[in-house]
Amino acid sequence: GKHNNWSMSTNEGENLLEPGATPEKNAQFLLFLTAIIKAVDENQDLLRISVASAGNDHRLGAHEAPPAIISVYLGDELYAVLESIKDSKPYDNKAKLKMTIGVDVLPQIPKDSTDRNRTSPFAFTGNKFEFRSVGSSLSIAGPNTTLDSIVAFTLGQFADELEKASDFNSALQALIKREITAHWRILFNGNGYDASWVKEAEKRGLLNLRTLPDAVAHYLDKKNIKLFTDLGVYTEVEMKSHYDIKLEKYCKVLNIEVETMLEMINKDILPCAFRYINEVSSAAINLKALVPGARAFAQEKLLEKLDALVNELAEKEADLSSCHARAKQNEDFMAQARAYADEVIPAMAKARAVADEIEPLLAESCKPYPSYEDLLFRI
Repeated sequence: GKHNNWSMSTNEGENLLEPGATPEKNAQFLLFLTAIIKAVDENQDLLRISVASAGNDHRLGAHEAPPAIISVYLGDELYAVLESIKDSKPYDNKAKLKMTIGVDVLPQIPKDSTDRNRTSPFAFTGNKFEFRSVGSSLSIAGPNTTLDSIVAFTLGQFADELEKASDFNSALQALIKREITAHWRILFNGNGYDASWVKEAEKRGLLNLRTLPDAVAHYLDKKNIKLFTDLGVYTEVEMKSHYDIKLEKYCKVLNIEVETMLEMINKDILPCAFRYINEVSSAAINLKALVPGARAFAQEKLLEKLDALVNELAEKEADLSSCHARAKQNEDFMAQARAYADEVIPAMAKARAVADEIEPLLAESCKPYPSYEDLLFRI
């Protein structure tokens, strides 16, 4: 994966996510920060869709990648500042400062204090956000178009409200407090890898869209069509095209992966295992013929293990082949994608697990592919 660094600036180059050094800049920073928090919370589905792919589904929530659940990480100090605004309580630092938007200056926020949580999908890192869910093969155009759009839509709502206000500062203070309170659930500074976060996120009402079909199912929701069409980013026809293309590509990629796995099992792994079984069997027979009373215990134990595993792999291959055939029968791309996600991928994992058990039992000369050790140290 990769980290997509995202911020906003004026036409004169002023970074709108730079914490303020004056009361006015403080208010500006908090307003834009609040807009982003609201935008992310209300559009978790769109952000997840923007990074959805067959490969990224495997990565999210594993291999040091953020989880599929979208949340915002602010760091302890900025989190405490927003909490003080939400609860109308003093900011809990040494001076016990009570934050008043547009009056106080934000405390200095060291950049390293906002970037300690590598498990967050959307983390504030001093003067920008890092969207860490983007897959390595994905273009950043889609995620950035989504981020720009959802924040622009939210800022439009804020502008409509504030432009009508008779007392701008009071209205600004009320808006920031109201929206921070309403979208507090999206803020999470904890460990995104922890299993308890899945339960906590469910309690908070956050989406856990584990697979591309789960995510893309929300793409044509009315709120999403309204957002993109009102902004003039996409037409409804274009969105329907995106929907079909995402699903079709997902199905094609997985079809290639399944066909490849079946070929590897049938043309390489099983034949190599059979050859090695034949070698060990011949060695055991020859040993007993040449050495009276020889037990050939090691060879027989190895043969028992290999025989059980190759039969199990053949069964898993048959199951996978059946699941794959059923999935391809679906003419509707969403139905096909769900079949791949719910049935085929688990069947692939089961077949791979058995093949992984066979691999260390084979002699190096009989292995059809380089091992991890070969790939890392020898090739």
